Parts: sequence; structure tokens; C-alpha cells
Amino acid sequence: MTGATVIFVRHAEPQDEMRGRVYGRTDVELSARGRRHAEEIAATLVTEPIAAVYSSPLRRAVATAGPLAHALGLEPIVVADLREIDFGELEGLTVAEAAERYPAEAQWMTAPAGASFPGGESVASLRERAVGAAREIAVRHEGETVAVFSHAVVIRTIVTDALAMPLDAIFRLDQSYGGITTIEWFDGRPFVRMVNAT
Repeated sequence: MTGATVIFVRHAEPQDEMRGRVYGRTDVELSARGRRHAEEIAATLVTEPIAAVYSSPLRRAVATAGPLAHALGLEPIVVADLREIDFGELEGLTVAEAAERYPAEAQWMTAPAGASFPGGESVASLRERAVGAAREIAVRHEGETVAVFSHAVVIRTIVTDALAMPLDAIFRLDQSYGGITTIEWFDGRPFVRMVNAT
């Protein structure tokens, strides 16, 4: 029985000015520490038999994918549906500003399944596109191993779907910067092999 092995990697640390701010669709670069971490991730994964490297279109994900893709002689394949959640009007605000201006939305981590952001998207719609993208990649790479560089909420929703967990449980799973999660798909059925290895 051959399946597809998908190695999900959360992007490395973004620029320092994003610390304490709400950012999803906001397109920021990696910090200097993040760039070094991306090189370390590449060194860790370069020995895997990776046939393709996929990335969210956001720069922090593309920059994290870059060193591994370069080491393997591959061009990252950008998939729009792997992008982070769009926080809409909350984007760029500090956590304190978001809590003051949008008190209901700022509590989204306690009940994410029903969360929706004004001018942005809902967690449910993100899960639909993220899970769809992951399954499509798995189907395309039957019998192969691929790396997918994406974001915390995206990876959490894919893992909770694979484990048949409710959407409200996504924050029971940690996703560190550069955390590595592996899921294998056999006949369309996911098997979670590793979560958030750092």
C-alpha cells in the first residue's frame, strides 16, 4: 500500500514588529532569527525523499520554504489556499487594540468554529480551503513525499480534520514557528504521524 506523505512546516519567526499584533493576510518578511531557522529546517529535511515543495503565497512562508527548495533543486509551488486566515479589520492591530475594538471577535480562540472576522473570513471557511488544498496535494503525490510550508491556523485545521476532532479543538494543538507535522494519506484516509516537532 503506497500513500502520500505530506510534511507540513509552519513558517519561521516573522519580523519583530509583528510581535503582539494580529496578522494573518498581512504579508511580512522573516526576522533574522527566522531566516537562520529556515536554513536549519532545510538542513533537517534535506535528507527526506521530497519530490515537491509547496508554499503559501505569503512571504514568511515562501522565505521559510526557500532554503529547502534550493537545496533540493526545486522551485516552490505556491498554492493560494495555503495562506493564513484573513483577520479582516483586525489585521495589524495590537492584541489589546483588537480586544478593545472587537471584543467578540477577539475571543475567537475560545470558540473558533463559529468565529468570523469583519472584512475577513471565518475559521470554518479557512478549514474548508486548507483541508481541500492538503487533500489535493496528497492525491497529486500518491507514493511520494512532499513538504508544505504554511501557517499555524491552516496546519491546525488540517490536523484536526485528519484526527476527526471538532473545529473548536484547534487550539489544543500547538504550532511553533518552524514546527514540523507529518500526515500520510492512504486511499484518501489521513494518518497523523507527527505533530509540531521542533
